[in-house]
Amino acid sequence: MSSSVPDKMKVSSTLWEGIKRVGLDRAEVVRRAALPLNVLKDDTPISTAQFFALWRAIEAVSQDATIGLRIALCLDGAVMPLAFVAAQHARDFRDALNRVARFKRLCAPEDVVLTEDGDRGDIVVHWPHAGSGSIPYSLVDATMVSFLELGRRGTSERLVPIALELARPAASRSALERHFGCQVRFDATEDLIRFRRDDLDKRFATYNKELLEVLAPELDRRLEQHMVSESVAEQTRWVLRRRLTAGRPDIRSVAAELAMSERSLQRRLTDEGVSFQTLMSDTRHQLALEHLADASLTLIEVAYLLGYEDQNSFFRAFRQWEGQTPSAWRATNTEPCLANVQGPR
Repeated sequence: MSSSVPDKMKVSSTLWEGIKRVGLDRAEVVRRAALPLNVLKDDTPISTAQFFALWRAIEAVSQDATIGLRIALCLDGAVMPLAFVAAQHARDFRDALNRVARFKRLCAPEDVVLTEDGDRGDIVVHWPHAGSGSIPYSLVDATMVSFLELGRRGTSERLVPIALELARPAASRSALERHFGCQVRFDATEDLIRFRRDDLDKRFATYNKELLEVLAPELDRRLEQHMVSESVAEQTRWVLRRRLTAGRPDIRSVAAELAMSERSLQRRLTDEGVSFQTLMSDTRHQLALEHLADASLTLIEVAYLLGYEDQNSFFRAFRQWEGQTPSAWRATNTEPCLANVQGPR
């Protein structure tokens, strides 16, 4: 899936400090990653591919399969980014994770998604510009550890996840299970960490409402500067594409993810000549055509992926878009051989 989020980021001073604390030569890591040495001392932006190369270089130089775990654990509040400092003083674990997710894009085209279902909550990280390549193992480990440590330090409890699932072959199982305290499943479909909803509800001992009121405006200002060159309509489309499979996203939740108020989002979309409902409909329309072109998906599955509660609602919307039923559109816009193989839809 393409993304409207620019493929650029700046390597945080936190990562450089972590590399230093685990005893690696930062210049050697940069050379191994084939990056210009000036990334060590200025704000030179790099791409997702270069960022991944940096983490693979960390793995190669360290020759340590647990290096991601070690880097994440050696960091403390004194060197953490402002967004993580704010999250550390959130109301509860859920609030902290949402704050991290909201401001991750300050430093990278990285999307943190918290999805709650029943008595559990899953955290998944997407890199929209990752392409078909795998995310470096050490980066995944460091990211998952950072979520867990945020909860443990904030609640002052040794939280234990329900599960840790990693989309890679088994490696360092004992070290990971010892730290996370749960069974690790390898060769999973995606990288995720799962917590109990009760743990997400736990209040942070470090909650500081006054400090958050000071930090939040500064983070809003930074995010505003970070996104100033991007169309708010395109940012909204991107959020909608990702969120539709989890239900029908409303303007309030989308505004929160873009770190602005609902009123600010409405105003900025109006300034760009579009409405939230138009973007919702257009995004669903585009996704509907993409999904229908995939003959492996049934019409019920397509309706679900678009966030519709039932198939009839999807049919009505599709008739308004294309003047025909989804089945008729698929019959004339997909390869006949594929349709025959898949059978009736």
